[in-house]
Amino acid sequence: MFAELMEMFRGNAVEIPILQPIIDALMGIPLVNFVVSFLLWKPLFAILFAPGLAALMVAMLFIIWFERKVTARVQWRYGPLEISRSLGGLIQPLADGMRYLFQEVIVHREAHKPLFIQLPLLSFIPVLLPFLFIPAGTIYAIRTPYALPLIVALISLVPMLIVLIGWASNSKYAYLGSMREVFMYFGYEVALIVVVMAMVLMYGSADLIEIVEKQKSLPGILFNPIACIAFFMVTAMATSRFPFEIPEADQEVVFGPFIEYTGIMFGIVMTLGYEKLYLLSLLFSILFLGGWNGPTIAILGDLSPALWLFLKTVVLMMMFVFLRTVYPRFRLDQAIKFGWTTLLSLSVISLAVAAVIRLVGWL
Repeated sequence: MFAELMEMFRGNAVEIPILQPIIDALMGIPLVNFVVSFLLWKPLFAILFAPGLAALMVAMLFIIWFERKVTARVQWRYGPLEISRSLGGLIQPLADGMRYLFQEVIVHREAHKPLFIQLPLLSFIPVLLPFLFIPAGTIYAIRTPYALPLIVALISLVPMLIVLIGWASNSKYAYLGSMREVFMYFGYEVALIVVVMAMVLMYGSADLIEIVEKQKSLPGILFNPIACIAFFMVTAMATSRFPFEIPEADQEVVFGPFIEYTGIMFGIVMTLGYEKLYLLSLLFSILFLGGWNGPTIAILGDLSPALWLFLKTVVLMMMFVFLRTVYPRFRLDQAIKFGWTTLLSLSVISLAVAAVIRLVGWL
């Protein structure tokens, strides 16, 4: 049994030439060789490392720092710009991290205690499950012709968890933030589904690997720029990026559904928006920017496509967080009207463009 498992893991292992000497040395150590083979097994590697959990954490740490720095630069915010200037302002995010770790976690008397504590941890489930279906070149856990709708369905569970978090807090301020999240969800969800339908129709497949293969000559943004614009706006709205930072509008409802959380629990729920941004940026890169297509870096082996996909995703995330520096926040009614008029109209037009491309046979 043990030998069969080893053979299965090594038969579908990630190849990384630059690390091969180290891998070969570890494979000569009993038990350690099993652990290394298991970690390099492509389905597990996709979930834990690239494009999965490790890549997500790196992207989040960088993008939180970048958002503070770029906003401080444009708006002249003293803290991130001036404190530890020689270190790039790293002291402030480190100080915030220490505050989250050592601050007391308070559960107030009126909260639904079991759900109040469990929901932030359960929120990682719809964030991690899409990595089962998101490939990075030859690194993937599950390949299915229904990958794209499955990923969108799982990502759509995140707003529901945010609403539950606000409900479990049993606070009128958290409830107000939850209702704003619900209204925003209704404002963009239909447009998101229509845009995804347009891309499935245009490529003739919902298999992400096939979609990327069809972009080897030209990226999808050139075939259907209307869908690209609509998906970009949907992503900004779905992740509460400016000008749609309405559920967590700190000047009005402090921090929306998360107002009652403190310490490390607040640190966990605060990252939900960034995790969703990472997932939607991954999808954006795959659908419109050619995914992992790029020059092959031989020494990285199977990590070369994953690196190109990661870089495209991070650049997109930088574009989204930059919106904070230049846009004011919409009112809730303005955002809902935008979602049901402009955004929905663009998504329907993108569906028509996709139908024409499919009929003409350009892809």
